[in-house]
Amino acid sequence: MKHIFKPAFAAGIAIASLTAPMAVAPASAQAAQSIGVVNPDAVVTNSAAYQAAQQQRQTTYQAQIQQAQQRRDQIQAELDPLIQKLQADSQAANANQQALQQQAATIQQKEQAGQRELQQILAPYSLSQAYVEEQINDKLMEAVQNAAKKRNVTLVLDATSGAVAYAEASYNITQDAVNELNALLPSVQVVPPEGWLPRRMRQQQAQQQQAQQQQTQPAAAPGR
Repeated sequence: MKHIFKPAFAAGIAIASLTAPMAVAPASAQAAQSIGVVNPDAVVTNSAAYQAAQQQRQTTYQAQIQQAQQRRDQIQAELDPLIQKLQADSQAANANQQALQQQAATIQQKEQAGQRELQQILAPYSLSQAYVEEQINDKLMEAVQNAAKKRNVTLVLDATSGAVAYAEASYNITQDAVNELNALLPSVQVVPPEGWLPRRMRQQQAQQQQAQQQQTQPAAAPGR
């Protein structure tokens, strides 16, 4: 989930890391400090909206989850005899290596086909996950900025990239950002609107449409 936060933080928040536990700093320390660290992933996953959506999704998409689990069990039941045969044949004296390779290729093909089938079954569930994360991500930067202002922080470092070797717990504003995010976005919609696509796919479509429009535009007449 880290990738969805990088564009927002690149606009004005430096990158760093923090391994120390969170604690409440004394008022004097809070007034003096100007640098804070935040874990964007932790802000999102600990927010009330995300937690509620995770529980609601299990109910909303229960049919897809059960269908995927049943189909996963069926696929595994189909693969197990093939895997057992491959293992037995590979231990035989003078085993036919070409035949073993063909068996392994067949197993791999069935596994890949099964994964594609499961992904298709769970597509509504995955789309819901992306929809929830995008809604929260749209408010994430505002929540971090609000938390920073309340803690008199003028520079916020991202706690997930590993740039800072050590920082005291008093600099960690992750929980502050969670509190601000809860205030900004108490809940989110779990079921995407009809035809909704994640932002990355919307951007790709817009770029493709722009490219097609440029190709269809008539060339400008040469100057006389």
